[in-house]
Amino acid sequence: MDLPVVWFAIVGLFFVGYFVLDGFDFGVGMSLPFLGRDDTDRRVLINTIGPVWDLNETWVIVAGALLFAAFPEWYATMFSGFYLALLLILAALIARGVSFEYRHQRKHPEWKRRFDLMIVVGSAVPSFLWGVAFGNVVRGIPMDAGHDFTGTVFDLLNPFALLTGLTTLLVFFTHGVVFVALKTEGEIRERAKRLATRAGVLTIVVAAAFLVSMAFVRATPASLVLSVVAALALVLAVLCNAWGREGRAFTLMAVTIAAVVVAMFTAIFPDVMPASNDPANSLTVANASSSDYTLTVMSWVALVFLPLVFAYQAWTYWVFRKRVSRAQIARAAH
Repeated sequence: MDLPVVWFAIVGLFFVGYFVLDGFDFGVGMSLPFLGRDDTDRRVLINTIGPVWDLNETWVIVAGALLFAAFPEWYATMFSGFYLALLLILAALIARGVSFEYRHQRKHPEWKRRFDLMIVVGSAVPSFLWGVAFGNVVRGIPMDAGHDFTGTVFDLLNPFALLTGLTTLLVFFTHGVVFVALKTEGEIRERAKRLATRAGVLTIVVAAAFLVSMAFVRATPASLVLSVVAALALVLAVLCNAWGREGRAFTLMAVTIAAVVVAMFTAIFPDVMPASNDPANSLTVANASSSDYTLTVMSWVALVFLPLVFAYQAWTYWVFRKRVSRAQIARAAH
């Protein structure tokens, strides 16, 4: 068994889980100005993700830890080259997490308005910058023979990376609004369905441009097939939402995100960080991985703990599966 390849797949799996799960968290956060007509509405929106948002964010923590342990060269190059983007993502996530906990500490409207703004910004910034980062991974970055990033921050703001960022922003927004429709009742549910349909149409257009661009930037037969799967799932998700099938729409949005992330990982394989200036400088699964001993120990640990992580995640969502309504918020306020 080729352990570096196995761990490349596991790292990809955790990024899939993160973008699917925290993706709808981001979308809910970004929907506050569009669906939250008053404080009760905004509390309904926040309560849809209240029990799970912090659990969803642990996926990226574990993904980063696995990346550091299994592919230290990849981790070093990515986190040094994308330092500014990742720092902004971290700051946004901190501001967002603090806002969830502090917005209800005072009843003053201005206090809540400021923390709500932090939730919106703290959701939009990671949604966009994660796309920019992964767009650059697919496109490749300039590196020297020592695998050090030799470009500037402006090299990372290329058209393909910006298009990728816009795509993830819109996909996460639509994903989140569909989740709101799935998890709420009454008028806010109907507004969410209408907004998801309108946002979904725009998302389809931008995502189509991104998928076509990725086919020209870097592609394999498998990544092309996955791109088609993502496109079909996205169109079907928007249609199911318009037909009032929120559960199917949410599942199809998850399939869309998962297919795109897997397509990206498949497109760069066997590289993990392609070099845009000289392919000989690229980081690959082989030259970026840890020793066989390290990967073997990690494999045994993962064999024990990964099923527990997945089981706990599933149990949490089952416990908090019921819809949230304005009436529940009103009763809790009294």
